[in-house]
Amino acid sequence: MPAVLAHPGLPPVSLAHRALMALAAVLAALWLPLAASAADPARDYIVGTGDVLRVSVYQSPDLTLETRVSESGSISYPLLGQVRVAGLSVSQVESEITLGLQKGNFLRQPQVTVQVLQVRGNQVSVLGLANRPGRYPIDVVGMRLTEMVALAGGVAPGGSDIVSLSGEREGKPFRTEVDLPALYGRKPRGEDPVLRNGDVVYIDRAPTIYIYGEVQRPGQFRLERDMNVRQALAAGGGLTLRGTEKGLSLERRAEDGSASVVQPTMADRLQDGDVLYVRESLF
Repeated sequence: MPAVLAHPGLPPVSLAHRALMALAAVLAALWLPLAASAADPARDYIVGTGDVLRVSVYQSPDLTLETRVSESGSISYPLLGQVRVAGLSVSQVESEITLGLQKGNFLRQPQVTVQVLQVRGNQVSVLGLANRPGRYPIDVVGMRLTEMVALAGGVAPGGSDIVSLSGEREGKPFRTEVDLPALYGRKPRGEDPVLRNGDVVYIDRAPTIYIYGEVQRPGQFRLERDMNVRQALAAGGGLTLRGTEKGLSLERRAEDGSASVVQPTMADRLQDGDVLYVRESLF
């Protein structure tokens, strides 16, 4: 039988069970910091010129300093001299300084930590239908797309809910589209990307449809999500006394520019650029 440990008022616990519990605690202690680090956007932040960094080395206070990244993209660090950091992530800067201290035989196993105290060197362009388009600094490490849209005054009237983000990630072209309402809707939250230096945020116009003929308010209308023909006619104020649902026609253009005309049902969903025509009743 396995040995057991007894304690007054507690049930006996086997040594094997104790060992498993201790092992689980050690694994959790090792895994949690790694998981937190992997999920921390600050670790992936790309350092830029003008940023202020705090570099600290465990149990080596003489190697701790706060410094600004020069226009050349470097910092002056004790024992190492000029260290180029612009264009590197925070974790890469830590590795660069660690490697320098090891190669110079200054410390055997240095534990280097880098923090970004002020963000000055990274900017993002916000274009299209924002209320205040322009270039904006990434003034917070880990700044996300929605925060930048808010900084630019939000989406202007006529702007789309779908915002595109383009730039570079790991040296490769990057582009994604983000559905802003979906980030805060009832459905599972989508991804709110972390911004990088040089990113471009573009807000296109909202999709539109056109209604003409025998409706109360013909003209151009915003295409709402999953809008069907019946809802579009309601947006146009409904049919006039001379209009008829039987005489509807829908013109739709394909990607190659060709147009087709069909007779839609009231439940058919509309697409960007659709033209809906309501004919006059003959009786």
